[in-house]
Amino acid sequence: MNKEEFITELKQLDIELSEEKLNKLEKFYNLLVEWNQKINLTRIIEKEDVYLKHFYDSLTITKVVNLKEIETLCDVGTGAGFPGIVLKIVYPNLKITLIDSLLKRVNYLNEIIKELDLKDIKAIHTRAEEHKEKYDIITARAVANIEKLLKYTMHLVNKNGKLIAMKGNIEEELNLDVQKNINRKYKIEQIEKFTLPKENSARSLVVIKNK
Repeated sequence: MNKEEFITELKQLDIELSEEKLNKLEKFYNLLVEWNQKINLTRIIEKEDVYLKHFYDSLTITKVVNLKEIETLCDVGTGAGFPGIVLKIVYPNLKITLIDSLLKRVNYLNEIIKELDLKDIKAIHTRAEEHKEKYDIITARAVANIEKLLKYTMHLVNKNGKLIAMKGNIEEELNLDVQKNINRKYKIEQIEKFTLPKENSARSLVVIKNK
């Protein structure tokens, strides 16, 4: 996905990027490649792949939530900063906490935050189950089996908040028995299935609330 295709596809998600935001994403890409030579962040480093599989993919969360109306967001297991850093660049209104269990990645994230001059965002070296704050939205992209993920994260969801699990093909992991089991304690509010442009790989957004 080249930059022009990226801009066009984002319009389908009702996202229009200013030149400043596009420049920050470009700088983020360059920093990602640079840091990836020092620590293992991602196997995906080709520019067109990063724009599709990391940048665009991070922003598909807008299919299930209006981020202009959200105040606080926590990205659990953020890794290289997806979706958290991308969401902060595109939605500067968000107050974001990035959580990762690896100190090297947290150091990298704090350097990215500094280099991109991002405000109201922090990276914390901790595990989700040990974190105590509450948020409007919890994101987790390709983190753990969904039943395990609920145990790690649902205490972080505030009264009217939601967990949005960003997954690939969810069919086996979220079969009817698993859904029934989850719905005993929580509420699966929405399951949004779609494919990424160009390569058509399966994606799922699973939205879960506390009862």
